[in-house]
Amino acid sequence: MNRVLRCFSLLLCLIACSSHLRGQDELGRPVRWVVGGHYFDVETGTFRPNLGIEIRDSKFHQLSGEPAEQSETLQLQEGQFLLPGLVDCHAHYNVRLIKKRREEFRWMPVIYLANGGTVTFSCGEFDPKRMQVLRQRIESGEQIGPRLLNSGPYFGRARPGWRQKPEEEIRQEVDFWAKQGVGGFKAKAIDPKSLKILIDQAHQHGLTVTGHLDSGYRNSVNPRDAVSMGIDRVEHFLGGDAMPDTQSAYASLQNILSGTPEFKKITEHFIENGVYFDCTLTAYGYLGETTPETHEEYEYWIDERQFFTDYMQGIADKRPPMKGMEIYQQIYRAKLKTIADFHRAGGMITLGTDHVSNGNHLPGFGVHRELDALVRAGIPARDALRIGTINGAKALGIADQHGSIAIGKSADLVVIEGNPLHRIRNTRNVRQIVKAGVVYDAAALLELAKGKIGPAKESEEEAW
Repeated sequence: MNRVLRCFSLLLCLIACSSHLRGQDELGRPVRWVVGGHYFDVETGTFRPNLGIEIRDSKFHQLSGEPAEQSETLQLQEGQFLLPGLVDCHAHYNVRLIKKRREEFRWMPVIYLANGGTVTFSCGEFDPKRMQVLRQRIESGEQIGPRLLNSGPYFGRARPGWRQKPEEEIRQEVDFWAKQGVGGFKAKAIDPKSLKILIDQAHQHGLTVTGHLDSGYRNSVNPRDAVSMGIDRVEHFLGGDAMPDTQSAYASLQNILSGTPEFKKITEHFIENGVYFDCTLTAYGYLGETTPETHEEYEYWIDERQFFTDYMQGIADKRPPMKGMEIYQQIYRAKLKTIADFHRAGGMITLGTDHVSNGNHLPGFGVHRELDALVRAGIPARDALRIGTINGAKALGIADQHGSIAIGKSADLVVIEGNPLHRIRNTRNVRQIVKAGVVYDAAALLELAKGKIGPAKESEEEAW
């Protein structure tokens, strides 16, 4: 009898999974031709007339040609523009809604994709095993979302329970997660010896390492020294001699000036070693500069709170207005003043949102705020678009398949209304997304996610 019940339960599970997959298929349809409008050429930084992009086997097959009769075609209008899929090198699927910070596996991916994010690197995870399952669900087509490069757990004190590990244990752990298919590693609050081992072992697997580092204070690592070790990317701040190891990086960061010898020296150090800088401009502004009246980059163009459950919206309504912390306001201003000079000197920048939602802004929409902030800082719009596409793909080691509209690459596109070279905020006007040759309607994806994030009632808080 128990065997019969188990078989019946399995049958019900298979039917449910099959229905779920069919439901996903209804939201996206394969396309063979994308015709009309203009597409962004990352090499020239210009838009070219789109004479007909052919897609075969989920890849770009040719960039000019006549659509075949009775083929699946996506027809664009004259005022529509095609971007390569956006790449977020510092994506968090985290929320902090009730008490603790946790991953949100179901609806964050949908919202990311609806905003044109077709590749995300989950830059440090609190629940790496379930994040791995999410990646597998997306890859199998069971879950809607961008291509996910999961990072595994943090290496360093940011990981709960982290302790000083012997070399062999770090190498074994890197080997383990590499076999699980992670897309790279994240160090945070790590000591110099452990970071050097992590970089060496990750590179043996052809995987990149990025780091949220410090000044060298209390056995931390200054980005200057991490660059010398061979790290691939650095998050948040450049480090160098302007950050003395007698105090934490945050105590010095707001005082950084781009014209100083220290700034020029660390900029040259990054450039000479080919290290990318994931500047995460807006991450600090969320904590300090979110008043739309004075900082337009943080205004809503869609009510992001509608994606939370009614219960969560009710809790948010009772919270007092968030007051910006002065230290983060100062850091945000300093970063805005220096990033364009780093770029003009030849420094390589990637787009990273690094946002953990507490019931207001959502990280999926943050890709557009980050592009907006880069341009406000003085970076030309064409270069901001490169930062959000090809630079991220190169930094993650996946530029052979992502980051530009080129023959042989994954057919990832974002259809927007309005030329973003004239107004960068036009990237917010996402109409369709093509991921690996499948077309999704942005409005339909967002409609699907409305009212879904968070517990539905008080009794569900603990389990959520």
